[in-house]
Amino acid sequence: MADETEGGTVNGPGPSRLRAEEVSVVAGGRTLVDAVSLDVAPGEVVALVGPNGAGKSTLLRTFYRALRPTSGRVLLDGDDIWRMPGKHLARRLAAVLQEAPGDFELTVYDVVAMGRSPHKRAFQGDDAGDRDIITGSLAELEAAHLVDAPFERLSGGEKQRVLIARALAQRTGTLVLDEPTNHLDLRHQIDALHLVRRLGVTAVIALHDLNLAAAFCDRLHVLHGGRLVAAGPPADILTPGLLAEVYRVEAEVHAHPRTGAPQITVLP
Repeated sequence: MADETEGGTVNGPGPSRLRAEEVSVVAGGRTLVDAVSLDVAPGEVVALVGPNGAGKSTLLRTFYRALRPTSGRVLLDGDDIWRMPGKHLARRLAAVLQEAPGDFELTVYDVVAMGRSPHKRAFQGDDAGDRDIITGSLAELEAAHLVDAPFERLSGGEKQRVLIARALAQRTGTLVLDEPTNHLDLRHQIDALHLVRRLGVTAVIALHDLNLAAAFCDRLHVLHGGRLVAAGPPADILTPGLLAEVYRVEAEVHAHPRTGAPQITVLP
């Protein structure tokens, strides 16, 4: 692993293996996630898909320690994440959440700079390397021109790009992304997912758009009612039968003529 002391790490650690073992989450007497297991290989990009309320966001929260499983465990390269110091986990795994920071007087630079915190001592300022990482991360998301703008005044799409830049600035080998294409226009949706693939990191992404999931992800894990009901390559998983069972829609599935990825057309 690259040096993680003063000034932070430029390249960060390599991609990790992320595993969930029989993870369940129970809240208010309801089972939100029910004994879900999955194994994401280093450098693999995996999508969590399923209808609203399926448990995607709840499961993701257990991956970055925002929510402790009622039972089961989450492992990063074989290490239980709840046995790691929080700062150590943050050097290895970054998250892009649906919730934005509160409406404080933060500039875009301030928000992205939060991604450097795991690599610093308390109250340590940004050095030249940190500033390069922060501005470079914004440039990757075509948001460099926003660096001095108040975060709270941005559009939804601009905020989303800044939050992805913050995770990028964290320089981890593993990313957990909860609906990262929310609020983004079509071009920036594609650019964001291209970026995740180009980074070569391990990534778990909750997505509603099944066509995007099929185009950019190695495997899909389908959640329904908190349970894992299917997992595998997109072409094996996205069938009319599964779409009828899980999403309750009639749909046709064809291979894209250029990419070969499955494309879904929902019938009226």
